[in-house]
Amino acid sequence: MELDRISSLPNEVTEKILSRLPLKEAVRTSILSTKWRYKSEILQDLVFDDRCVSTQSHPTCSFVNIVDHVLLLHTGPIRKFKLSRRDELATRDMDRWILHLSRNPVIKEMILEIWKGNPYSVPSCLFSCQDIIYLELYRCLLNHPRSTFKGFRSLKTLDLENVTIIQDVFENLIDCSPLLEILYLRNCDGFTNLKIDAPKLWFIYIKGVFEDVNLAKTSNLAQVSIQLNVKVDQRRGPGSSGNFLKFFYHQTHIQRLTINRNFLKYLFIGALPEKLPKPCQYMNFLSVNISFDDSDEISTVLCLLSSSPALRELEILVDPEKGHAAMGEVKSCLYDNYDCTYTQLRLVKITKISCVKAQLDFIKFLLLSSPVLEKMTVQPASVDGFSKLLKDLLLLKRDSKRAEIMVLDP
Repeated sequence: MELDRISSLPNEVTEKILSRLPLKEAVRTSILSTKWRYKSEILQDLVFDDRCVSTQSHPTCSFVNIVDHVLLLHTGPIRKFKLSRRDELATRDMDRWILHLSRNPVIKEMILEIWKGNPYSVPSCLFSCQDIIYLELYRCLLNHPRSTFKGFRSLKTLDLENVTIIQDVFENLIDCSPLLEILYLRNCDGFTNLKIDAPKLWFIYIKGVFEDVNLAKTSNLAQVSIQLNVKVDQRRGPGSSGNFLKFFYHQTHIQRLTINRNFLKYLFIGALPEKLPKPCQYMNFLSVNISFDDSDEISTVLCLLSSSPALRELEILVDPEKGHAAMGEVKSCLYDNYDCTYTQLRLVKITKISCVKAQLDFIKFLLLSSPVLEKMTVQPASVDGFSKLLKDLLLLKRDSKRAEIMVLDP
């Protein structure tokens, strides 16, 4: 009899092959031979998505049956469970699956993506999964029992998108996850004051409506991205303490920072120093969205630049909200800080500029303040004035002899 090399592969190799197939196809390998009959029942990574169902059968019923069948016959440990379904699922079915998984002592990753129907109210049994390292929830309601919740003691990555969670539940969830390193928080509701106590956190992505952002107890943050979806006039007035100092006082280890216009306005509330008393000495990348119609935003960016002596790469996305600035006010703002020198800045990228004088003055300021600049890439917002912009930029003086200016097509 001819040797069956596929069936003779070691179990770990077979599992890697099966893990790269859609779960439906992995289960079908049980008909290949007696040696393959139970191979799929020991898969550690279970991904249930739209690829699990056939287009010929009733999609929801078929999907539920597949999940029930796989979980019922599964014999080995489950390391990863992902549920992502475009059609509406019954809450009772999802509750049954989560309860079954909560009894699995070694599950490490849990991903629930609920695309249709009402947001899924996550059952309390999920919080008994103490060994979870990665938790991702989309369109869910999260409300753990504070009296019995002991925290996710092994959790390192938390990704919440379109999740409803109240203030004290969110804070307790973070407080009880002492190993948390990566946090995504996108378009969540239920609370407006973002307060995070996570000493091991090094990456955070925030997008949503928040009135206050308090990261004082996250001193190891290295990569930060904040996109606020609320305007500054909805916040407290300028009589409060300076948000710029409050935010950056404990964030001296930031290496990469990405912020939008609303967060710039948030930082400007209160006193704005010329530079931080403790500089962001590790920050080498800054990406910021700015309007050159607003001198407050420009002042905040300049303060950030002067407080980042190690900055090597700068990205500016211009918001062409009006296109015309108060020239005198903006020019004064620039020249008041003209003595700053960015000794490490090598790459600058500016997009969506509209050729107004305030924007050109800012570019001129950067060119004259960056002695080791290597490349500045500029992209206009439209074809109007493209040739004039190219001519104006090429005539600008620069402090770096190696600086190259590149103008991209709109």
